[in-house]
Amino acid sequence: MAFSSPLFSPVNFTLNPNPQLHHPKCTKPNNRRSFSTVCAIPPLSTATDISAVTGPLDGTTLAVLGGSSVAALAAILSLADPERRRQLQAEEVGGGDKEVVREYFNNNGFQRWKKIYGDTDDVNKVQLDIRLGHSKTVENVMKMLTEEGSLQGVTVCDAGCGTGCLSIPLAKEGAIVSASDISASMVAEAQKQAQEELSKAKDDQSPAPVMPKFEVRDLESLDGKYDTVVCLDVMIHYPQSKADGMIAHLASLAENRLILSFAPKTFYYDLLKRIGELFPGPSKATRAYLHAEADVERALQKAGWKIKKRGLIATQFYFAKLIEAVPA
Repeated sequence: MAFSSPLFSPVNFTLNPNPQLHHPKCTKPNNRRSFSTVCAIPPLSTATDISAVTGPLDGTTLAVLGGSSVAALAAILSLADPERRRQLQAEEVGGGDKEVVREYFNNNGFQRWKKIYGDTDDVNKVQLDIRLGHSKTVENVMKMLTEEGSLQGVTVCDAGCGTGCLSIPLAKEGAIVSASDISASMVAEAQKQAQEELSKAKDDQSPAPVMPKFEVRDLESLDGKYDTVVCLDVMIHYPQSKADGMIAHLASLAENRLILSFAPKTFYYDLLKRIGELFPGPSKATRAYLHAEADVERALQKAGWKIKKRGLIATQFYFAKLIEAVPA
């Protein structure tokens, strides 16, 4: 679903709460609470073949899409069959969405996202932009967690930890972190990076950071009780029907806080997502699901939780809603 979009529009957004922390692996963002930027409606970064961003659907093609073209485009989309392509992906790995995600992030997806989450210069401008967007999400989560007090000894479940972008700074702040991911490759990389980073963090002035406990597990198999549960950029792999159950399950693990990020669902963004599905690029990617904020809030309320803080993180190619929920 990769595509390059010149459909720019000024977007004002505020992050709640909002001064942003610096993450050592990412570009330091501006510390203003509210700012204006010029953003393209981005592709869904966690599910797109971003190496194919200059593929068949180029800027010139999208530039001619005006208001009168939307109806015609919708008709074209109705004739496409991305569902069949997804079915073939699932058949190849012998399962459904979960198996496709596991296969992708253990192979081609791991190599791609390892670069994005890391600090290598071997990234294109789209990957670099997504790195910045993801780092902003991590920084704002750290701000949410630290503004109410020290994290020393606080138990945190990092569900869908990737390469440890959140687990490592949490451990540096003294949290006791249980981190998991469906991908064994991601978990191995996270463990490696944590060992390197946390060994550097030791000094005589403060207690040594506790190494996060990394495990290869899917969300459904997580258990235990934690002060805080965080799940970033994972809901994109769940349709709303399954996301409701996943949110309820994560809420059952948390005692005080649940922090989620997800790709928001709007008519226009959904349309561009479907355009991208027509041009999946040379390598396979996972299926992407958008979620309306109202649906996420409804699922939280059903589980006995309420939203305390909400914000929006956006760069040119990364777009995510971030919410913090607490028991109602």
